Amino acid sequence: MMLRKIYYTFHSGKNNKLWYYFKAYMRLLTPRFILRRRLPSLLRELEARPDLDYIRERVDYYCQLKGPVELAASCETLRQAWKRVCGGTVYDHDTYEFTRYYDPEKRWGFLPGDIVTVPKCPSVVKSRPLCDDNVNSVVLKLDKIRHFIFVEDTIPFEEKSFKVLFRGKVVGKDSRKQFMRTYFGNPLFDVGDVARRTDSPEEWRTGKMTIREHLDYKFIMAIEGNDVASNLKWVMSSNSLAVMPRPTCETWFMEGKLIPNYHYVEVKPDFSDVEERVRYYNDHPEEAKAIIAHAHDYVSQFKDKRREKLISLAVLDKYFRLVH
Repeated sequence: MMLRKIYYTFHSGKNNKLWYYFKAYMRLLTPRFILRRRLPSLLRELEARPDLDYIRERVDYYCQLKGPVELAASCETLRQAWKRVCGGTVYDHDTYEFTRYYDPEKRWGFLPGDIVTVPKCPSVVKSRPLCDDNVNSVVLKLDKIRHFIFVEDTIPFEEKSFKVLFRGKVVGKDSRKQFMRTYFGNPLFDVGDVARRTDSPEEWRTGKMTIREHLDYKFIMAIEGNDVASNLKWVMSSNSLAVMPRPTCETWFMEGKLIPNYHYVEVKPDFSDVEERVRYYNDHPEEAKAIIAHAHDYVSQFKDKRREKLISLAVLDKYFRLVH
């Protein structure tokens, strides 16, 4: 067991936290006044790009504010927020990466963490519910070290094992418990709870698997936890099929734009049809590979680092122009 834990630590396939924090703290060495002077030229660069319409569409998707909005008096300034960066969380570092280009006296609403409700005043968030009125939820690319992982999968779909794989933390997550109750013990399913502290039955508990080990399977469950399914991004970049109910929350990945049975295999919220759905796509590999190709196309839009930076700055620019 100890050897397995050591192996997982060095081969998990997840982003390297040491490298992430090294870059985050090196970022603090750049004087902010230099970046504020560069901001106008970066925004002009955006306006001159051939993909400007696409960028504007994404900016308006993340920040759906339409007109001037008065912030609550309790909202802090960026200068106050920056005081938390040293020794702060990934949310503090991820927002600082882009807020440092703006006037330190600008005020904002900011809600770190897994947000599944709409804030009362316009606020920057990592996640928001997919509902009719989520205008006050302004999405930035936050907690990206955990959420934004893509893979290079060299195993063709046909050569993968015909099984449905799920590894995740189950405690406090009713949908995952429902899935485990339904399929634990089914020979077509390899499922397990990887939480150290859990209230699940002993037989559900198992060790973690590396991302590479996941890729041996044709079907990988992407079940929402506190907000979105954090594995969805890398599953959609693989040659395996993501299997999930229609999402209820979204992040910078724009889960609300995903098309069922085009980008992923949709199943019922109670998971009652998972076996039926995966057997269908196993028997129709060309349809399965078409979904995988569409998923790869969708993922590709997030791989242009320069454009992603410009979109992030433009989202904040729109937000700060509209809030007072």
